[in-house]
Amino acid sequence: MDVILVSNISKRYRIGESLSQGMLREAIISVLQNPFRSRPTIQNEIWALREVNFSIEQGELVGIIGRNGAGKSTLLKILSRITYPTSGVLRVLGRIGSLLEVGTGFHEELTGRENIYLNGSILGMKRREIKKRMDEIVAFADVEKFVDTPIKRYSSGMRLRLGFAVAAHLDTDILFVDEVLAVGDVGFQKKCLSAMGELRYKGRTVLFVSHNMAAVEHLCPRSIWIEGGEIREDGRSSDVIKHYMGTFSNTQQATVDFTAAVDRRGSGAVRYLGIDILDFEGNIQSLVQSGDALVIRLHYEVLETVTQPIFGFQLFSAAGVFLTDVSTWNLGVDIPSLSPGRGYVELVIDFLNLMPGRYFLSLWLTSPGEVLHDVLEHCAVLDVEPSNFYKSGRGIESRFGILFFPCQWNLAGLHVPSTR
Repeated sequence: MDVILVSNISKRYRIGESLSQGMLREAIISVLQNPFRSRPTIQNEIWALREVNFSIEQGELVGIIGRNGAGKSTLLKILSRITYPTSGVLRVLGRIGSLLEVGTGFHEELTGRENIYLNGSILGMKRREIKKRMDEIVAFADVEKFVDTPIKRYSSGMRLRLGFAVAAHLDTDILFVDEVLAVGDVGFQKKCLSAMGELRYKGRTVLFVSHNMAAVEHLCPRSIWIEGGEIREDGRSSDVIKHYMGTFSNTQQATVDFTAAVDRRGSGAVRYLGIDILDFEGNIQSLVQSGDALVIRLHYEVLETVTQPIFGFQLFSAAGVFLTDVSTWNLGVDIPSLSPGRGYVELVIDFLNLMPGRYFLSLWLTSPGEVLHDVLEHCAVLDVEPSNFYKSGRGIESRFGILFFPCQWNLAGLHVPSTR
């Protein structure tokens, strides 16, 4: 039975209007604050979604993938009835649980325990039903010491853990989960992914938005790829992810210019301008092989003074598997501030222990307190070619795994037949 039916759904935002357009609360506040303000004439508009069609059966776990700004979050907000479509028909059957933003659905002045009861009541659950699940929710969220503390004093991580625990353990038929899991620690992310997998076997329907392609492929038999507000592909996750990751291949260069990039997010106070892949002598590396030493030079521009900037670099496999995240912070490199102007930083890699294959680079630039200045996802491609690193003439091939390391076999303890 189809529990979600989306027919020709479109969503339009007009430039100058709040992205919360369609929310009754925001409309009332706007009128009360500015009762005599005339409505401006607006010419420009953005279509976040255009004629989206799909249906989802009960018990399906479906991944929603796509670049930033593709319309994924807008789609979940429409399905959650947080905002309304400009046109089209929508049908969602059953109780809905949503985790779209950290702290969604929480009342700041209420304690964690009171918020759990509040969320359950909104879903139509009786107090004894909520109480029965209370210990399980609190334990999952790991907030036992703070459950009677007002939510406003919770950290973003505590809010996230409690929000997911409430959404996953209360009686919802359908669960929508956006990329918010990315802000949790690795242990909690693993627990959340495991919980979502279990929900599927309980007959719950889950829509999971994520940039973690490995998690999507592992959890979701089916994925929907959204590009430019339209469905680009809907089918088996392994196929959809392969085609989606293939669209980044045109960024393959030893030097990449980001000045015209639009698929980015952040304050813009400081932004990446480009990336160069060099050898240790400063020469552009058009060929990179397994075991090479190389330098990744990140060019940036500062528009206004930024304090304590953190430069970050991420690497993904061709299948979207997250391999590593290296930053100035985790290497203990502290930068007091950056003044307006241009410059560059370099990540020096003494030994590239990657097997031959295609890899994607993502860049991020932040300040403490989760302040994002620039994020570029899968913005460059690193093609690693085979090499004869072991000097055996037998090469290093991708079929041997995704990484290798300097090593040798010691045969001193080998027992061999006597030659006598």
